[in-house]
Amino acid sequence: MAAGRCGRLAEPRVLPAPSAVLEAFWALARSGELGHHFLVSLGRAGTGVLIGAGVGFTLGILTGTFRPLHLLLDSTLQMLRTIPNLALIPLVILWFGIGESGKVFLIGLATFFPVYLNTLHGVSSIDGRLKEMAGVYGLGPLETFRRVTLPGALPSVLVGLRYALGISWLALVVSESFGASSGIGFLAMDAREFFRTDVIVLAIVIYALIGKAADSLVRVLERRLLPWRVGA
Repeated sequence: MAAGRCGRLAEPRVLPAPSAVLEAFWALARSGELGHHFLVSLGRAGTGVLIGAGVGFTLGILTGTFRPLHLLLDSTLQMLRTIPNLALIPLVILWFGIGESGKVFLIGLATFFPVYLNTLHGVSSIDGRLKEMAGVYGLGPLETFRRVTLPGALPSVLVGLRYALGISWLALVVSESFGASSGIGFLAMDAREFFRTDVIVLAIVIYALIGKAADSLVRVLERRLLPWRVGA
């Protein structure tokens, strides 16, 4: 019985050999197709992360700093956070069609919440005595933000950014599952139609490598921006 299952797993259509995946990589890379799809997916993910993380950081700072704004927005945002991206796809198609805007919207929405929540947590966790001291020394709102709020919230912001970069690729897979004519997700979906499991596994490996590279990038930023934490 176990031997039968192992035999089925060894079939190329179920799980291709590493050599087959490497051959698919070389063929797609040599034709330029892989580079094209990779750049399209990278552009979608990058644009979505920039928009989602930028809005999440801004709202996290504002709701963490101004109590009335926190009371007005936070509960609504927490409710929206629980809605799965998959449930929004029909509505996104009605709003944006099947073009690039809908895909970027889904990625931006997915990356918004990790950055927002962690920024809000970082700002709320700052010792109030530090802000009082800033007032004693006569620092204005902008200077207080630069010297107290931003450095205090930055560790949590970077944690949110690491999570957002990881989840952006999950959102990218979802967004490229409908109406896409290019991208790594489209490449995998197209390969599924022709039972090209070698290309599907290659797409999965690419997603994993890009996720690792994005995480490493944030770690480098953390070492540069938070040298005292690295030393600790």
